[in-house]
Amino acid sequence: MATLLIMLKRFSLLLLLTLTSLQSYAQVDLKNEQKIQPKQLKQLKQQSSEQNRQEKKLTVGITLQPYYSYVKAVVGDQVNVLPLVDEGFNPHNYQPQANDLRRLNLMDVIVVNAIGHDDFALKVIKAADRNNLIIIKANKDVPLLPAMGQSVGNGVVNPHTFVGVATTIQKVYSIANEMSKIDPDNAKLYRANARAYALKFRKMKHKAMMNLSDINTAGMKVATTHNAYGYILQEFGVQVSAVIEPAHGVEPSASQLQETIEKIKESGIDVLFYELNMPNRYVDTIEKETGIKLYRFSHMTHGAYRADKVEVEMRQNLNMLVEAMKFTAAQKGGV
Repeated sequence: MATLLIMLKRFSLLLLLTLTSLQSYAQVDLKNEQKIQPKQLKQLKQQSSEQNRQEKKLTVGITLQPYYSYVKAVVGDQVNVLPLVDEGFNPHNYQPQANDLRRLNLMDVIVVNAIGHDDFALKVIKAADRNNLIIIKANKDVPLLPAMGQSVGNGVVNPHTFVGVATTIQKVYSIANEMSKIDPDNAKLYRANARAYALKFRKMKHKAMMNLSDINTAGMKVATTHNAYGYILQEFGVQVSAVIEPAHGVEPSASQLQETIEKIKESGIDVLFYELNMPNRYVDTIEKETGIKLYRFSHMTHGAYRADKVEVEMRQNLNMLVEAMKFTAAQKGGV
């Protein structure tokens, strides 16, 4: 009996020690949990906030490659920028597809050229019939040039404002202003980004002008394969004397081509600008028949959607223009 009592006492003591130890461990764990919990809560809040921010981001659609560059320059990562059509299409003859409508339905806003060159997008917008889609017409504040070509009708404007420097700057400001109305919380950022982007192009143009400061380019005459380069040439005082294509994206007939060749010969046209990324089967014929000097310009509506596309290709176009003007001046004895 005495032995049994001793064993019970030992068991009770062991049980008491075990419970005390467990309580101590629990208190330690609770303290550790209290130390870790605020950090974990902060992380969870940040993750939740980022998820909500992503879900609340506006989606801004674009129709042509230059507008991807413009919009990205203005909004940065504050909104999602979504092309209406996958890269690799030809805007001259593209026909709307069912997938275009699906993409449009993901957009809150769409930026359009709206004066030609993205007519396919206007068809998709009309078909969608969405009252809540905000449309930004990037050229609304741009002074437009008339279109040129043998078959161009009255009142048709040159839609290639994205090839000009001053027109690019104006469009970026217009996009920033419209986005500031749509998303006023980020208005200050959008306008600052637009000013920074515009400064890059003003510096580009200034550099090109300085490269031409010591040469006489008066009287320079050029021909272009189609009505794409009027805006950039106008900024440098260059007259477009002939446009090869009778209308936008339309190849000349044999008789129209012969007429242009005769005009080049008679008018003393100095150089021919043609499109970098488009096959122009008649260019070789013109070069052979007239001996005219050829220079390539980027049209900026081919290839990948890139944030730096307009900046890179505008610089290339300006370098090409300076080269052409220096060549012409040398031929005329103006250097």
